[in-house]
Amino acid sequence: MKKLSIRLKITLWFSVILILVVALTYLVILSVSGQIIQKTIRDNLIQTVESNVDEAEYYSSADMATMRNDVDYYVRYGDGYIEIDDDFLNQVNGVYTSLCSVDGDLIYGENPIIRETADLDFLDSQVQRITVDGTLYYVFDRKPETEGLEEMWLRGVVSENQGDAEMSDISRYSLILLPSLVLIAIIGGYLIACRMLRPIRQIADTAEQISQGDDLKKRIVLNEGDDELHQLAGQFNDMFARLDTSFQTQQQFVSDASHELRTPVAVINAQCELTLEQERTPEEYEEAMRVVWRQGRKMNRLINSMLDFTRLKLQPEKYTKEKMNLSELTDSVCQDMALIREKEITLTCEVEPDVYCLGNRELLTRLLNNLISNAYRYGKENGQIRVTLATDKDGKITLSVQDDGIGIAAEDLPHIFDRFYQADGSRSSGGSGLGLAMAQEIAAFHEGEISVDSVLGVGSTFCIHLKIC
Repeated sequence: MKKLSIRLKITLWFSVILILVVALTYLVILSVSGQIIQKTIRDNLIQTVESNVDEAEYYSSADMATMRNDVDYYVRYGDGYIEIDDDFLNQVNGVYTSLCSVDGDLIYGENPIIRETADLDFLDSQVQRITVDGTLYYVFDRKPETEGLEEMWLRGVVSENQGDAEMSDISRYSLILLPSLVLIAIIGGYLIACRMLRPIRQIADTAEQISQGDDLKKRIVLNEGDDELHQLAGQFNDMFARLDTSFQTQQQFVSDASHELRTPVAVINAQCELTLEQERTPEEYEEAMRVVWRQGRKMNRLINSMLDFTRLKLQPEKYTKEKMNLSELTDSVCQDMALIREKEITLTCEVEPDVYCLGNRELLTRLLNNLISNAYRYGKENGQIRVTLATDKDGKITLSVQDDGIGIAAEDLPHIFDRFYQADGSRSSGGSGLGLAMAQEIAAFHEGEISVDSVLGVGSTFCIHLKIC
């Protein structure tokens, strides 16, 4: 059972349940049909007797009896005659009708159990039951209201076996039709199961192709629909997309790491080889160690930045958002960064009070730190950095960092948010090349955007646009 396919398991369970239901239905049909047939037999008995109760007349003399020209039957009774209409039959549809005296003697007609019913009381318009040799008979009596027949009874008798033929037909047809319907339903159920489970087969095939070929670009393509299987296929496609993104990011991380770490590793190796070629003075050894230390710090900053960037890109759910006072955060960061005083640059801050947004405090702090650090790094001696925070009438927040530094060339502006992009030698002063890329990812995480306006030799202005909360 465990090795069977899902569609076969579904079909088997469906078949077992269907067979049980059909078997129960067959028993119900036989039971109900038997009851209906027995009722029909009793109703037919009553109807037959009731229709014959007026078929007998009494004549006190033979002359009165012969005056009629009908082809009837005449039976001598007492001092007169009983005329029996020719429509009065001994047996109709298994119902036997007989004309009896009050003592139970048969006067006319037929009764197959006359001896057994001889002692059975006459009860007007009531159905009685009597069992003879294991067979149940229904007996129905009627008292004729015709003058001269006051001492007689009309008795009808029918056997319950009268319905055997009908029951046999019902049973035979049921045994033919019900199994046929079961067979058709099982075949139909199997085909429906195959059709309904086809998306699962497509999901399995696509997953197998991805597993064997490492092609995460493949997707499950189904017809239009919104049932559970289509939802499952959509979730698998989303999963494949995330795996593809993770795989691409991993490949990019490895590529970036190998590329960016090559230079500091080469510098360290070269410095070590040069230092070990011959005996050096303590000062030369100290200088060599300083070179190794600087390159090690550069590698450490680069690796941390790459890990942070990758973590934000692949696992944004680890950074929770909350309603926060962006004004207080901006003011706090500016106060801390103003202490740097690198190149005697002055940092000023203009913050609109009580500006709230839905964000992550750690990430927004890093965003602002990155932009201000860049402004210091590429600023000029005794320059200015101006940080502003304001809202507009459309409910948008604008956070800007403006400097009067070296600026960015127009041809470099489209690429400054690319990872590890360095515009020129003048802008490669110790940065990892990930600061602006990280800033863009943080803005996107907050459903915002970042833009830049810069003129070479004049300065740059970075603006972050967020939604107000």
